[in-house]
Amino acid sequence: MRKAAVVLLLALLAGACSSPPPPPPAYTDARELADAATAAATSGGSAKFATDVAVGSIRSKGQGQARFGAGGTAQVMTTDVLGEPMELRLVAGKLYAKVPESAREGKPWVAVAADGSDPFSQVLGGSLAQLAAQNDPAHTLGEIRTAGTIVSAERTNLGGVAAEHYRVELEPARLGTDLPAGLAPDSAGRLGKFPVELWLDDAHRPLQIVLDLSPVLQGSEARITTRYTEWGSPVDVQPPPPGEVG
Repeated sequence: MRKAAVVLLLALLAGACSSPPPPPPAYTDARELADAATAAATSGGSAKFATDVAVGSIRSKGQGQARFGAGGTAQVMTTDVLGEPMELRLVAGKLYAKVPESAREGKPWVAVAADGSDPFSQVLGGSLAQLAAQNDPAHTLGEIRTAGTIVSAERTNLGGVAAEHYRVELEPARLGTDLPAGLAPDSAGRLGKFPVELWLDDAHRPLQIVLDLSPVLQGSEARITTRYTEWGSPVDVQPPPPGEVG
């Protein structure tokens, strides 16, 4: 009896000292996940972000800050997409690029459009518009909402921050022409599924989004990683001075 009582006491003490298991991730449905994370990003107001695009041996990095709201996303970023720093600003739905000095012939800034007729837009308009869209978490979350299926979910941490980690499978055929950066708008029907990983903080704001396009870009590794930090921090996002836009 005495031995049994000791064993019971040790078991009770062990149970009292152990931590309760963490609650399961909040979402099992891709639409609910995307809607909640989009609402959290909008209410978060602003964030800093960093991007890492790796396609085969080509590597491009960028960083910036963004303001989120019901009226859309405004952002300013610097990227090395051309091998040297280029500043992009997206304000009130208009995308501006600061032309590198080595290629500059007139004013330092140009307005860029995917379907623009100016030489800069014809060469880089589509790529830069896709890149700017990819920095907006609402863009990828919209793709998850439309064409995603949650494959797995877990509680974890990312860089020491508690996080919910979701693995999602995207089906491009359901996206129409609204595809991730690097994919041709008319290729959706020919592409297979590819994975997206999403980490959310306790407020369901995105911490990191990773698109792995390797399965649909045969023969090369292709990953787009976007990290978000300092949610709610002050940001300064303004259009270029009108007199400097050519």
